[in-house]
Amino acid sequence: MNETLLDKVQKLPKVELHRHLEGSMRIDTLLEIAHTNDRELDELTLDQLRPHVQMVPGQPLTSEVFLNKFKVLRQFYNSPENIQRIARESVIDAARDNVKYMELRFTPKALCNVLQCTYTTVMDWVCKTVAETAAQYDIEVRLLVSMNRHEGPNIGEEVLDVAISYRDYGVVGIDLAGQEHGYSCKPFKPIFKRARDAGLRSTAHAGEWEGADSVMDTIEYLQIDRIGHGVRAVEDAAVVQRLIDRNITLESCPTSNLHSGVVTDLQQHPLRELYRAGVYTTINTDDPLISNVTLTTELLDAMFNLKFDIEDIKKQTLYAAKGAFLPSAERDQLVARFVEWFAESDEKNTA
Repeated sequence: MNETLLDKVQKLPKVELHRHLEGSMRIDTLLEIAHTNDRELDELTLDQLRPHVQMVPGQPLTSEVFLNKFKVLRQFYNSPENIQRIARESVIDAARDNVKYMELRFTPKALCNVLQCTYTTVMDWVCKTVAETAAQYDIEVRLLVSMNRHEGPNIGEEVLDVAISYRDYGVVGIDLAGQEHGYSCKPFKPIFKRARDAGLRSTAHAGEWEGADSVMDTIEYLQIDRIGHGVRAVEDAAVVQRLIDRNITLESCPTSNLHSGVVTDLQQHPLRELYRAGVYTTINTDDPLISNVTLTTELLDAMFNLKFDIEDIKKQTLYAAKGAFLPSAERDQLVARFVEWFAESDEKNTA
């Protein structure tokens, strides 16, 4: 790896639009929790834990293997202290990677499964912890509240209720996640309309494990502002054009797509083709723990495998800033700050 390039990308101010709290935990923290809370796991080593929570060489690159990691991770959301610690460390790790603006998404139902607490309770833990930590570490963080397709619109309605009630505590939007195959977005149409009416923005996972039709349905039925992944839009030129016409930002996560079987080779990832076509593409980590990545390594991998240069990375970072779920004045200020930071960086490199 080119050390000079690594240093340059590490120092680059960044935007992260697609990162799941549940997939952002430190593996050392998980090991400590396991040793503290379960006597049967006292002797567990890091190498023994890793394949259960992280993609490792030799594992099949499939959605089933990838999603099974979350089933294990849910067992660690077993106390208020652990959930707050995971939230705090997720923000700190992003800040140390020079992420200046992040939208961190989380699924209240997933965090409540072990504790059987209310959505409001877990919202309180996450929102307050994230706000306090962000203020300490020079990073701006907003929150997206996720609901799962396969868990149905009734739970989605309950999740939206708490998202709306926490708009003044950093929540700026909702997200539709979960199993794409076999679960249409259409039943969630009234939920997303109610979210818009309440002033929340929206994104949804689509075009990940299903094709371009899933992306089109998400655009038309949910009227979303951004799409999580969306890479299979490349299969239909009309869908690509719709993304461009609607100014819809794609939250691309290349390494995650490789690990979950969406693509078989990073060099063939559709991100480059979509970017060259004029789609507002962005680069994100998705689940830093599961894929063992940082946003810095993700950007470097995109440069090496997709032949992006540093200007392509900066351009997509500006796309991400422009796609942030902030009020227009705040979003304009965010974009202006990144333009200024990049200009300063260019001056230093030419001095």
